[in-house]
Amino acid sequence: MYSVYVPVLLAAFLITVLEMTEVVALVLALGADEASLRHGAAGAVAGCFAIAVVALVSGRALLLAPRTYLLWAAAVVLAAFGLFLFRSTLRTYRRVRAAASTPPSAPHRVAQFVGGFTVGAVEATEVVVVLLALTAAGYGASAIVGALAGGGMLVVVALAVGERVRRIKVPWLKLGGTSMLFAFAAFWTGEARGISWPGNDLFLIPLFLLSLGIVRGVLELLLRRRPRAA
Repeated sequence: MYSVYVPVLLAAFLITVLEMTEVVALVLALGADEASLRHGAAGAVAGCFAIAVVALVSGRALLLAPRTYLLWAAAVVLAAFGLFLFRSTLRTYRRVRAAASTPPSAPHRVAQFVGGFTVGAVEATEVVVVLLALTAAGYGASAIVGALAGGGMLVVVALAVGERVRRIKVPWLKLGGTSMLFAFAAFWTGEARGISWPGNDLFLIPLFLLSLGIVRGVLELLLRRRPRAA
């Protein structure tokens, strides 16, 4: 029970890195309009912790729980936050073009936390399902070691590069963050409806590029319109 089986350890390591990388990316997107990432990061940690507690309490019963409802909820939350961030992105582009010094909008800490919690819960569920399957096969110790190693490595990397990512010019960062939120919302909506995406998670790349083009195009159309007087 306590021996380490390398193939299982690697499988748990890779699935943890794969799914939790999406959490890190979305936390950065959620914090694109804020001075700090701590509220989104706290939400993501809380979401992961909540799923871990459920897994410890319910064990194999989690394998029988439908994932569809969680995906629908995640898609709705991310799409709603994407709309909020889109409005903020539009204001930022207008300020840049007008060269006006408008004070930044007040932080929306609750929305950031809820978005982070939803992302953490969704991705942690996928990791837990795999880990439970490995544990049921008799490789619990290897699965836990691999998952902890993957999670620890990702935390270190996120801390190392997070602030560098946030130094990118604000309009670009907001544009990328908005596009990323809509891409994940579309991806999870498709999964909730039973769509099998080509390439699985890799399909997020063309979805992101498509979302980036649409968001940038809509922004340009709105920027050409004469804004209303305050």
